[in-house]
Amino acid sequence: MDKKDRERISPMIVSACFAGIHCRFDQRHNRIDAIQRLVREGRAIPICPEQMGGLPTPRNPAEIVGGDGDDVLDGRARVVDNHGNDVTEAFLAGAREALAMAKAIGAKKAILKERSPSCGSCAIYDGTFSKTLKSGMGVTAALLRRHGIEVVSEETWEEKKDAQD
Repeated sequence: MDKKDRERISPMIVSACFAGIHCRFDQRHNRIDAIQRLVREGRAIPICPEQMGGLPTPRNPAEIVGGDGDDVLDGRARVVDNHGNDVTEAFLAGAREALAMAKAIGAKKAILKERSPSCGSCAIYDGTFSKTLKSGMGVTAALLRRHGIEVVSEETWEEKKDAQD
């Protein structure tokens, strides 16, 4: 079995909200039928780093203040909810749990929710709770990338998937 075959059968991790799990901050989901199918087939494992870090559902929305996920990992930025509560430690704990899960199943790839302070891979909200986006990644996405796991958003994955069809 060559490297390409191993990667094809190696399960990936996906944001649990894509599998129809009501784990978003507002207790909703972002189900994507094709990703839900990957989970049913055992080709993807759903994770919610925010829940894995101990935050409840529903919970107050949170944004990264002072940088992006890399800055949070390096102690230069914080994750704060819309009431001013610092939830950085929960986001860090959830990122570590997500990494442990990825390593446990041998995942080489993750499909994560864009714009999330945990999962965003290219864009996150700017920390002002004004729905303004900025370039950057979430805490979990940054940690996974640091450990060699390819992180893509559902938007990028859909584009690649469509191109392959």
